[in-house]
Amino acid sequence: MEPTQAEGETAGFDARFPNTNQSKHCFTNYVDYFRCVAAKGEEFPACKQFTRAYHSLCPNEWIAKWDEQREAGKFPARLE
Repeated sequence: MEPTQAEGETAGFDARFPNTNQSKHCFTNYVDYFRCVAAKGEEFPACKQFTRAYHSLCPNEWIAKWDEQREAGKFPARLE
Protein backbone atom coordinates (compact mmCIF):
# COMPACT_ATOMS: atom_id res chain seq x y z
CA MET A 1 0.00 0.00 0.00
CA GLU A 2 1.49 3.32 -1.08
CA PRO A 3 0.99 6.47 0.97
CA THR A 4 -1.08 9.21 -0.59
CA GLN A 5 -0.11 12.84 -0.96
CA ALA A 6 -1.38 15.14 1.75
CA GLU A 7 -3.61 17.99 0.66
CA GLY A 8 -1.69 21.05 -0.43
CA GLU A 9 1.80 19.53 -0.22
CA THR A 10 4.17 19.89 -3.13
CA ALA A 11 7.73 18.81 -3.72
CA GLY A 12 10.32 21.17 -2.31
CA PHE A 13 13.05 22.84 -4.33
CA ASP A 14 15.75 20.48 -5.59
CA ALA A 15 18.88 22.14 -6.95
CA ARG A 16 19.46 19.17 -9.27
CA PHE A 17 16.39 20.27 -11.25
CA PRO A 18 16.49 24.08 -11.60
CA ASN A 19 14.52 24.33 -14.84
CA THR A 20 10.76 24.64 -15.19
CA ASN A 21 10.45 21.27 -16.96
CA GLN A 22 10.13 18.86 -14.06
CA SER A 23 9.92 15.58 -16.03
CA LYS A 24 13.32 14.31 -14.89
CA HIS A 25 12.62 15.44 -11.32
CA CYS A 26 9.35 13.47 -11.43
CA PHE A 27 10.99 10.30 -12.79
CA THR A 28 13.94 10.48 -10.39
CA ASN A 29 11.66 10.74 -7.35
CA TYR A 30 9.56 7.80 -8.60
CA VAL A 31 12.68 5.64 -9.01
CA ASP A 32 14.16 6.85 -5.70
CA TYR A 33 10.95 5.92 -3.88
CA PHE A 34 11.02 2.31 -5.04
CA ARG A 35 14.76 2.02 -4.41
CA CYS A 36 14.21 3.38 -0.89
CA VAL A 37 11.38 0.92 -0.22
CA ALA A 38 13.52 -1.98 -1.47
CA ALA A 39 16.37 -0.93 0.84
CA LYS A 40 14.53 0.37 3.93
CA GLY A 41 10.84 -0.56 3.71
CA GLU A 42 7.68 1.46 3.10
CA GLU A 43 7.54 2.95 6.59
CA PHE A 44 11.01 4.54 6.43
CA PRO A 45 10.46 8.35 6.70
CA ALA A 46 12.75 9.29 3.80
CA CYS A 47 10.78 7.00 1.47
CA LYS A 48 7.62 8.96 2.24
CA GLN A 49 9.35 12.15 1.08
CA PHE A 50 10.02 10.59 -2.34
CA THR A 51 6.43 9.41 -2.74
CA ARG A 52 5.05 12.87 -1.85
CA ALA A 53 7.40 14.43 -4.39
CA TYR A 54 6.57 12.14 -7.30
CA HIS A 55 2.85 12.31 -6.60
CA SER A 56 2.99 16.11 -6.71
CA LEU A 57 5.24 16.29 -9.80
CA CYS A 58 4.14 13.41 -12.04
CA PRO A 59 0.96 13.19 -14.09
CA ASN A 60 -1.24 10.31 -12.87
CA GLU A 61 -1.07 8.72 -16.33
CA TRP A 62 2.72 8.42 -16.07
CA ILE A 63 2.51 6.88 -12.62
CA ALA A 64 -0.06 4.34 -13.81
CA LYS A 65 2.08 3.45 -16.84
CA TRP A 66 5.22 3.04 -14.71
CA ASP A 67 3.32 0.93 -12.16
CA GLU A 68 2.18 -1.38 -14.97
CA GLN A 69 5.73 -1.60 -16.33
CA ARG A 70 7.11 -2.44 -12.87
CA GLU A 71 4.51 -5.15 -12.34
CA ALA A 72 5.31 -6.63 -15.77
CA GLY A 73 9.06 -6.50 -15.08
CA LYS A 74 9.58 -4.06 -17.96
CA PHE A 75 10.37 -0.82 -16.12
CA PRO A 76 13.32 1.00 -17.81
CA ALA A 77 15.32 1.59 -14.58
CA ARG A 78 16.77 -0.61 -11.87
CA LEU A 79 14.80 -0.33 -8.67
CA GLU A 80 16.87 -2.59 -6.38
